[in-house]
Amino acid sequence: MLTTRYVPGAPNWIDLGTPDTEAAVAFYSSLFGWHFQEAGPQAGGYGFFQLDGKTVAAVGPLTQEGAVPAWTPYFHTSDADATAKAVEQAGGTVRVAPDDVFTKGRMAGFTDPGGAGFAVWQPGTIQGLDLVTENGSLAWLELYVPGTEAVRPFYQAVFDWKVQDITFGDMPYLLLSTSGDDSQDLGGVMSLQEGERPHWLAYFEVADCDASVVRARELGGDLVAPAADIEGVGRFAVLSDPHGARFAVITSVG
Repeated sequence: MLTTRYVPGAPNWIDLGTPDTEAAVAFYSSLFGWHFQEAGPQAGGYGFFQLDGKTVAAVGPLTQEGAVPAWTPYFHTSDADATAKAVEQAGGTVRVAPDDVFTKGRMAGFTDPGGAGFAVWQPGTIQGLDLVTENGSLAWLELYVPGTEAVRPFYQAVFDWKVQDITFGDMPYLLLSTSGDDSQDLGGVMSLQEGERPHWLAYFEVADCDASVVRARELGGDLVAPAADIEGVGRFAVLSDPHGARFAVITSVG
């Protein structure tokens, strides 16, 4: 379960790269009830999605050549430079070298050996998201890559994650958790379908999965995978926004 106790390796930020931030703000604000707060004139169009004044996500324009619209998860690190070295040593690629974001923190962007992009956040004055697991906030992450076993040693080396083999029905699933005494389940790994690009998928908690699907389609989004139930977990669906960035909605059990 995600929390805002940001131990090493835990998800502590999520942002959307999009070709049209104004349209993205309109879509997600209407879907989740988010409010957009600009980060300031020096932020290059970057800003925060908030609920009741609490930051739940962020959005900004695509800046890298060849980049596609996507949600990118960030994971907590106490040393972004050391993490960058660990990524390279484990077979990953540094897409964005570690750099300071004013006094807010230090970030870096990477690609894992399976081809999925992710980032890290070394906190400064901003520790991370203010809210998770509540309606309208980040609830879970899943990694989709061609070979699940290929990325296991990579993420274990970079974040010291615990990786457990489990099944959902007849589907194999790798459960990811942080290490240490305050271990937290943070996501899973699934095999990529043929023809799909490797990616991390963000799940956002909602009060009514089916109603959220209807609303997303009304707003110009597409349904990627129809709503389905997972016993003991909840009901979820996979969507894409009008520019093709994928995300999921889930109404968790309990």
